[in-house]
Amino acid sequence: MSKKPIIFCDFDGTVTNNDNIIAIMKNFNPPGWEQLKDQVLAQEISIKEGVGKMFSLLPSEKKQEVTEFVLDQAEIRPGFEEFVAYTAANNIKLLIVSGGIDFFVHPLLEPYNIPEENIFCNGSDFNGESIEITWPHSCDGNCENECGCCKPSILRNYDSKAYHKIVIGDSITDLQAAKQADEVFARDFLLEKCKALLLNYQPFETFYDVIELLKEREEELV
Repeated sequence: MSKKPIIFCDFDGTVTNNDNIIAIMKNFNPPGWEQLKDQVLAQEISIKEGVGKMFSLLPSEKKQEVTEFVLDQAEIRPGFEEFVAYTAANNIKLLIVSGGIDFFVHPLLEPYNIPEENIFCNGSDFNGESIEITWPHSCDGNCENECGCCKPSILRNYDSKAYHKIVIGDSITDLQAAKQADEVFARDFLLEKCKALLLNYQPFETFYDVIELLKEREEELV
């Protein structure tokens, strides 16, 4: 029996054209956020620690202002609506796995009718003085990277003997998941890493490209 395709799709920089967390930080520019960002990129601190500390620099009273900003500036990558429709029509399970935050991930995905149980992202709490990020999808016992929303752990929930795992992404937060995948659709930083590590990858720029790649796979199986 052939394996069922399942797609694990990143959000920031993949579904959207840019990274919404960085956009928020650049716009509101709380003192110290750039140092935290640099520490994450240099892998001096974990993604979980860095993102948590960055948002703790913003007061909870700015909830509406921050939310309105990110929803106004976010741009969805061309072809995403058609991509979601294609996966539904072809019975391909689609999961959104995001290091983003619920207060912008869910509203931006709402028009596309993706089941809520298929959206994995970090949570938020605005009840304290500053914004607190919560971690409903933390690392399992096989990961010690303090990912925040742990994409490799989510992939491990699906039996590799039953599923053909496709990761779609662009950044360092997708790399560990890409190493576990049967196939990767990659752009930007992730594309260069896939080349260097000799992973099974295909480049893409828009979701129209992704649809064509999926159609090619379908034709190969006929």
